[in-house]
Amino acid sequence: MSKTIIVSNRLPVKITEKDGEYVLNPSEGGLATGLGSIYRQGYNIWIGWPGLEVNEAYQPQIREQLTEMNLMPVYLTQEEINNYYEGFSNEILWPVFHYMSVYARYEQVYWDYYYQVNSKFRDVVLQVAEPGDVIWIHDYQLLLLPGMIRAEAPDVAIGYFQHIPFPSFELFRLIPWRAELLEGMLGADLLGFHTFDDSHHFLNAVTRLLPVNASANVVMANDRAVIAETFPMGIDNAKFEELSDDPEVLRQLESLKEAFGDTHMVLSIDRLDYSKGILQRLQAFELFLQLYPEYVEKVILYMIVVPSRDTVTQYKELRDAIDRLAGSINARFRTINWHPINYFYRSFPVETLAALYNFADIGLVTPMRDGMNLVSKEYVASRKHNNGVLILSEMAGASKELQDALIVNPNNIGAIARALHEALNMPLQEQTRRMKQMRQVVAKFNIAHWVKLFMARLQEVKQLQQSMLARRMSIDMQGHVRKLYRKAHSRAIFLDYDGTLVGFQANIDMATPDQELYSLLKELSADPLNHLVMISGRKHETMEEWLGHLKLDLVAEHGAWHRKYAEDWQKLPGLDAQWKQDIQPILETFTDRTPGSFIEEKSYSLVWHYRKVEAGLGELRANELLNTLRYFASDIGLQLLPGDKVIEIKNVEINKGKATRTWLADREFDFILAIGDDHTDEDIFKALSPEDVTIKVGSQVSAARYYLRNYQEVRAFLRSLIL
Repeated sequence: MSKTIIVSNRLPVKITEKDGEYVLNPSEGGLATGLGSIYRQGYNIWIGWPGLEVNEAYQPQIREQLTEMNLMPVYLTQEEINNYYEGFSNEILWPVFHYMSVYARYEQVYWDYYYQVNSKFRDVVLQVAEPGDVIWIHDYQLLLLPGMIRAEAPDVAIGYFQHIPFPSFELFRLIPWRAELLEGMLGADLLGFHTFDDSHHFLNAVTRLLPVNASANVVMANDRAVIAETFPMGIDNAKFEELSDDPEVLRQLESLKEAFGDTHMVLSIDRLDYSKGILQRLQAFELFLQLYPEYVEKVILYMIVVPSRDTVTQYKELRDAIDRLAGSINARFRTINWHPINYFYRSFPVETLAALYNFADIGLVTPMRDGMNLVSKEYVASRKHNNGVLILSEMAGASKELQDALIVNPNNIGAIARALHEALNMPLQEQTRRMKQMRQVVAKFNIAHWVKLFMARLQEVKQLQQSMLARRMSIDMQGHVRKLYRKAHSRAIFLDYDGTLVGFQANIDMATPDQELYSLLKELSADPLNHLVMISGRKHETMEEWLGHLKLDLVAEHGAWHRKYAEDWQKLPGLDAQWKQDIQPILETFTDRTPGSFIEEKSYSLVWHYRKVEAGLGELRANELLNTLRYFASDIGLQLLPGDKVIEIKNVEINKGKATRTWLADREFDFILAIGDDHTDEDIFKALSPEDVTIKVGSQVSAARYYLRNYQEVRAFLRSLIL
């Protein structure tokens, strides 16, 4: 029976050591709550680090205790924790992914341990993973893990979710091990991100740093469709709604009312981190008191900063700076009865937070960069009377959903100060309208919905992959085609050249046939039952030079020229090249504007190549060029063919499909094979009958019956026909 295996850096338990004894308590985190519905069921398992270095003698005992809770530990040494977690994860990935690359330290030893610990996780997963299982990996500490598992267990379904932002390509490429990280991520079948921007940044990085193609949000990696999708994470909204009626919460709420009376509370809750914008928030509050002195003694900022990594230099410096700034604001503005900032550097129980969420008039959440930010959603879920105002940073993932908040740029302290003033003066009716909308979003897109959506999409991706594999030319299918080939008395074999028999070259003149290809074509054409046709978009002069000495027919320039073996070249009658004088200047303009592009002229077509152009720019210019040419093309009977890093403009009469039909006219064959990689070859596949053997190179949507992955597989398949 298949099972679900959840993998994250930390297990959802807190283990505490007291006098050599270890005590286990379930964790209250949002992720633990959401995934509780999965990992506690049946044979499902959650794998992760238990949170501290466990003495080897106690490891079996703790493993046993964890097994009862459907948990499985990955034990790490202090050295591994220092280098993999504190080092690579938090001193390289965290700052770069949060756009604070100046803090990143690219130490080789960090990478070595990151690789080592991801391998450790892989080994534990493989102890329990079986074919058909679903593995869901979480967050940036385990970026290599999907690829490591895929290499050992190709049949499992692997999902990966990124809980922090994914940076733009410009930042991501600063990481020395960037390609290895992306390859690791592409081991997953489905990659989840909080926002569309994050998934877009990932797709951009993958296509620019790795030799893979992406269409929309689908990346083709080693013949597998990998999908990058947006899944904004939610919270357990019911828990916060229920907490509002909890007796302990109500008691604390009364205490707050007694302590603060009619004073308006602005609530700020964060973990200590440079990505949270805490200093800018304090500066904004200071500016607010300067600009609007009438609010002195009427408003307080209740700021909770949860301790985090304060032994690390940047964090210690940040903590000191917060202490100083909060102290100076209090010193400057306080009165006998009033402190503007109530600042706490410690964590609080969830009941206290719930009481504060219920009491505070304003939730102030202004991170510099945040994957989602669940505090904003917790504040909204707690406001069951539909009052209160949320001020939210546009840099938090939550801002894409909670659009009825007052959205601010966290760097603009003036805007935050004005937003505080607007919030304090917002009519109750307007507060209610906004809060109702946000509460509906938080209730609908809750944590359970997020889990369900991700798991359902992962199953869809596996089905998509299966349907694509069904067309892949398996060993059995190749065997079946070989039988048909051997039984036949007369065979026609149509072969495209570039991308089908040779690899893609940046320089078009470098794609000359090699000795292996020459010997393959000679052997195929030596069989008297075979009629070989090389059908290409290349110039007829080039094809003559490269292939003219072989015993095969040649079709050049997509059918404009053809030559039967040992005869002269013939051109398609009635073709006109007058149109070139109108189109050439347009192509030259685009070539001048696009470094690396060039024009190739054939007898009856013009080709604009952008294979040497910077990624992204080439595609942009190609789309512009297509839009420009469409006006001209239809009026003067031209066809536009966008291909692999090329756009070809040719007479509408020229078509590989027509050339194929013309060649086949008045001939009888009991075996026809056609192989091609471009969408010009689709015309050949459509021209042939459904029972003929048509093979597309590459796994895009095609009219062909089968596909092979690359030109090496094509050569191997053709060689197998001869043997």
